Amino acid sequence: MPQHAQNKRVCRDCDGFATVAITTGTRHPDGTRATLRVTCSTCKGTGHTVPVASLTRAGR
Repeated sequence: MPQHAQNKRVCRDCDGFATVAITTGTRHPDGTRATLRVTCSTCKGTGHTVPVASLTRAGR
């Protein structure tokens, strides 16, 4: 029997690209570009999200 792997849900805000490097347009003295590393605030840099627990209905 084949084993099925668990599928992790990809973050809807970053599409799995959790950390990006953005150039600022300036250069360091050695000629390399100055970059900022920014992580996704929704998934905290993991690229995956945890499924939301479904609400249970209580009462009648």
